[in-house]
Amino acid sequence: MGCGARQDDHPLATPVKKVSLKLIIKIAGNLAFQVFLAIVIGVGVGHFYPSVGVKMEIVGKSFVDVLKLFIPPIIFLTITLGIAGIGNLKKVGRVGIKALVYFEVVTTFALVIGILVALLLKPGHINKSGLSIQDASSYTQQASHSFNWGRFFMANLTLQVLLIAIIAGIALNFYRHREKALVWLEKIAKVVYQLLRYVMYLAPLGAFGGIAFAVGKFGLQTLVPLGKLMFCVYLTMFLFITLILGAILRYYKISIWKFLKSIKEEILLVLATSSSEAALPSLINKLEKMGCSKSVVGLVVPTGYSFNLDGTSIYLSMAVLFIAQLYNVPLEFGELLAIIGILMITSKGAAGVTGSGFIVLASTLTAIHKIPVEGLAFLLGVDKFMSEARAITNIIGNGVATLVIAKSENEFKEVPENTESV
Repeated sequence: MGCGARQDDHPLATPVKKVSLKLIIKIAGNLAFQVFLAIVIGVGVGHFYPSVGVKMEIVGKSFVDVLKLFIPPIIFLTITLGIAGIGNLKKVGRVGIKALVYFEVVTTFALVIGILVALLLKPGHINKSGLSIQDASSYTQQASHSFNWGRFFMANLTLQVLLIAIIAGIALNFYRHREKALVWLEKIAKVVYQLLRYVMYLAPLGAFGGIAFAVGKFGLQTLVPLGKLMFCVYLTMFLFITLILGAILRYYKISIWKFLKSIKEEILLVLATSSSEAALPSLINKLEKMGCSKSVVGLVVPTGYSFNLDGTSIYLSMAVLFIAQLYNVPLEFGELLAIIGILMITSKGAAGVTGSGFIVLASTLTAIHKIPVEGLAFLLGVDKFMSEARAITNIIGNGVATLVIAKSENEFKEVPENTESV
C-alpha cells in the first residue's frame, strides 16, 4: 500500500464500520433500549424541570389507560380459547386449584421474608423528626370498612372478565359448532395482538411520562430520609426473585436470568409506569411464545394479578414492621405470626384499585391494635418510588407461576429462543 493511501482503504476498515453501524441500528431499534433511554430522560426532566415533569403525567397515564383497554379482550380470548381447546374440564379445574395453592404458598414466603429482613436490618430505627408527614386520613377512613370479598370482586375488572371467560370456555365445549367458533376467536385474537404490537411502539413515550411525573412531583430528595427503608425493600425483592423464585424455576430446569432477559421490555415498562397491569397483555403473549399453553397462561396470569402479589406482600409486611420500629413498638413472636395471618387475607384486596395498598396497610394496622395507624403518613411521600419494586416483583412472580404450572401440567413446549417483544 502506497504512503499516500488512506486509512479507510485498509481491507478490515469497511467491514468493521458496517458491523458497527448495524449494531447501532439494532440497539437503537430495540424496544428495551428505547424504554430505558426514555426513563433516563424522564428522570432528568423531572429532576431539573419538575413543573414540566408533573405536566407529563397525562402522557404516561394515557399510555397505561390505552394498554388497559387490551386487558379484558386478551384475557377473555386467551382463557376462552384455552379452555375450549383443552376439551377436558377436569384438567382446567386442576390447573385452577393448583395455581391458587401455589399463589398462597409463595405469597406466604414473601410475607415471611419481608418480616425477617425488617427484623434483621431494622429500617424503622431512624429519627422520625426529620421525615416529611403527609395526610393519610383518606386511607385510614376507608380502612374502617372490613375486608369484603363482594366489594373486592366488584372493584376488580380482571376477575370479572376471568369468570365470564371461564363460563364461555366451558359453554363452547358443549357447542356443536365449537371448531368454527374457535377459528373465529383465533382470528379476532390475531387482530387484537397486532393492534397491541402497534401500541407498544409508544412504550417509550409512556415510560418517559410516567417517570418524569413521579420525579417531578415527589422529587429525588424525598428518598434521602427513608433511604434505609427503600434499600431494604429493593434488597428484599431482589433476594426473593433471585433466591426463592430462582430456586423454584431451577427445579424445573429454567434459568431465572434467561426468563428476566426475555421479559426485559415488560420490566422496564413496569419500572416507568409503576403499573404491572401495563405489561399484562404483552406478558401473556410472551409466555405463550415461550411455550406455555394458552389455557395455562389464560388461567394463571389473570388470577395471579389478583392473588399472587409477591412484591406487594413483601412491601406490606416490611411496612408494618417499619412503622412498629419507628414508634418503638415491641412485637412478640405470636404477634408476628398474627401479622402474617392478617396480611395473608388483607393483601388479597391490594389489587385492582389505585391506592388500595395503603388501604390494606391501614386495615392491617387497625386489626393489630398495637401499631399507630398514623405512621402511614411517613410512607406516603416515598411510596411512589417503592411501587416500582412491588409492581416488578408482582409481574415476575406471575410469569414464574405460569411457567411452573405449565411445566407441572406438561403444558409447556420447548421452542427456539425467540422472545422478542410484541
